Amino acid sequence: MTANRFTTMVLSRDDFKPSPVKRPTTPKEAGNEYAELKNLMKQRGLLEKQPAYYTYRVALLLGLLLIGIVFFLLVNVLWLQLLDAVYMAFVFAQVGLVSHEAGHRQMFARSWKHDLLGLVGGNLLIGMSYGWWLDKHNKHHSHPNQVDMDPDIEIPFLEFTGMEDVQQMGMFRQFLVKHQALLFFPALMTVAGGLQYNSIEFLLHQKARYKGLEWLLLAAHYVLYFAFVFSHVPFWAGILFIVIHQAATGFYLGSIFAPNHKGMPVLEKESKVSFLQRQIMTSRNIHAHPLTDFVYGGLNYQIEHHLFPAMPRNKLKEAQGIVKAFCQERSIPYHETNVTQSFKEILQHLHLIGAPLRRA
Repeated sequence: MTANRFTTMVLSRDDFKPSPVKRPTTPKEAGNEYAELKNLMKQRGLLEKQPAYYTYRVALLLGLLLIGIVFFLLVNVLWLQLLDAVYMAFVFAQVGLVSHEAGHRQMFARSWKHDLLGLVGGNLLIGMSYGWWLDKHNKHHSHPNQVDMDPDIEIPFLEFTGMEDVQQMGMFRQFLVKHQALLFFPALMTVAGGLQYNSIEFLLHQKARYKGLEWLLLAAHYVLYFAFVFSHVPFWAGILFIVIHQAATGFYLGSIFAPNHKGMPVLEKESKVSFLQRQIMTSRNIHAHPLTDFVYGGLNYQIEHHLFPAMPRNKLKEAQGIVKAFCQERSIPYHETNVTQSFKEILQHLHLIGAPLRRA
């Protein structure tokens, strides 16, 4: 994709018409702007660890998890147990969000506490490799929406970047890309399965700091998970419970992750856009609300999270006011919208990429 095509992609979207980007003329100036913004955060104490807040959150999630377990074991009505599968999907996703925050070192002064929480929450409770997540997610944060640099835009079979020649794809992939706007929401149901598959593949082929412990905790997860399900319900009912639970977990996680960057500007691999500009222009915020903040686990403040990954969740709302004013003063585009509009933008983006195949 040429620079001109990229500019058109950014500025021609009907629902996102930011002001022209005032780019610093030198890398030094760009670095100075970010340093200035970070200093504002430090002055407000927004980057300080929040052990009390996260101790409360962990206790809350353990309580919610216990409720789901006890309900499943005590209620012998299948449709209620399947409803519990959806509830447990919500809890699993929330555990994953806290593990994500542990990976960003948002909670405690000591790193080993984050690793312990990430290993227990990721490997043991939800069956996802903490080491794999750290490796993948750090690459994403360094180069969001940058081709060949961000693993989060390398989605199997679908095409999010708009940079591939769709006419050169195989017949099966052409069919998927042609209809990818329709397939998007069903595809979200596979997210949990993909996380688990990639976790196992990572531990088989890559180095991990706690590789032996990760394998042990991952094995314990599957033993406990299947024993929990099949010791209490018949085989096919257990299969149905697992399918619903995994699909709902994936759908919830995917629905949280997708609005963050999907449908936002994509950068070429050689792009020299500064760290500050890159993190802001490729990210999308969802309007703040107590319910939205809880459901999204703070990721609705995606711009602030990308600028300051180590900032605790409970400080992001205050940081948003500072960042928005900072961007407005410098004519830096800051994109914020509601939940419905965010998915509309994503689907329009996917539909546009598949348009050449529908015209063929």
